Amino acid sequence: MPSIDRPDPVILEHVLKEHRDLHARIVAVREPLRAASGRPPTAAECERLKDRLADLRDHLGDHFRREEEGGFLEESQTRLPRLSGEVRSLLAEHSGLLAELDALAVRFANLIERLPLGDSAAEDWRGLAEAFESFSLHLVDHERHENMIVQQGYNEDLGLTE
Repeated sequence: MPSIDRPDPVILEHVLKEHRDLHARIVAVREPLRAASGRPPTAAECERLKDRLADLRDHLGDHFRREEEGGFLEESQTRLPRLSGEVRSLLAEHSGLLAELDALAVRFANLIERLPLGDSAAEDWRGLAEAFESFSLHLVDHERHENMIVQQGYNEDLGLTE
């Protein structure tokens, strides 16, 4: 068992794996959004995006729930109590990030209700892609902050800072 002064490689690898999984899901949503850039999306692209948005939402909800129930963030603040405020702030961001993703899903559902799409579809699709990019930047920033907290709490450089 690692001492409190040494990093726990199992927890650190878990952090990295979770963030890689989230990144892969973000990329999976981007792909159909970018595929239809400048033109109305096909029915197949709409179906693919619907499935991938649902997968991202489910995974992100589970990811946040695990963080809120304890684990590496809790351990980081136990090791370094001065991180408590940052951990609370980070956990408080979860509901906003989920709400942002849910709003994107509603926006997408409203878009596909209008199938077949008219002349405004390409512009609507671009707007959805831009909104998703904004969300993904918020999520990446959140995960970067989380990495920073874990690095501080475990005194371990995950090699993820810019």
